Amino acid sequence: MKWFFTLILLVVTVDQLTKKLAINFLRDSAQSITIIPDLLSLTYTENKGVAFGMEFASPTVLLLLTGLITVVVLLYVILSKNRSTLFLLPFALIVGGGTGNMIDRVIIGRVVDFIYFDLYHGNMFGTYLSLWPIFNVADSAISIGACMLILFHNRIFPDATPIENNNVR
Repeated sequence: MKWFFTLILLVVTVDQLTKKLAINFLRDSAQSITIIPDLLSLTYTENKGVAFGMEFASPTVLLLLTGLITVVVLLYVILSKNRSTLFLLPFALIVGGGTGNMIDRVIIGRVVDFIYFDLYHGNMFGTYLSLWPIFNVADSAISIGACMLILFHNRIFPDATPIENNNVR
C-alpha cells in the first residue's frame, strides 16, 4: 500500500513540475516547441473544462466533482482488501492525475495543458480540424489508469462466484 501512495505522489510531482516548466518556457512565448515534426510538440494552453476542453459546469462545480471522485476512489481502494499491483496501479494513476489537475483548478482556476500530438490537422468541409486535444501528464495518468481498468477488468475484478458445473442432460 505504501507504493500506492508513493506512485500518487510521483504522478502529482511530475505533473506539477512539467506544468511549471510549461508556464515558465511556453506561456509567454506564444510559440510551440517541436519535438517530432508534424507529430509531437509542446504547446501551452489553459483548459477551463474537463477532458477534451468540454465545459459542462462552473469551475467550482468541476473542482468539487473532481475532489469527490478522488475521495471516493481513495476510500474504495483503502477499504478494499485487494492489494495486488494490478488492482492498485490504475487507481494510483487515476488519483494522482485527478489530484494534479485539481491543484491547478485550486491555484489558477484552470488546468495547464502543453502536450500536443498532431495526429491530423487540416480542413474538413471548410472547417479547420485538429484530431487530438492538448493534454498534460495528469491527463495521461488518468487515461492510462482508465484503460488499464478496461483492458484488465476481469483480472482486476475477478468474479467472486465460481462457475458451477452444470450437468444438464
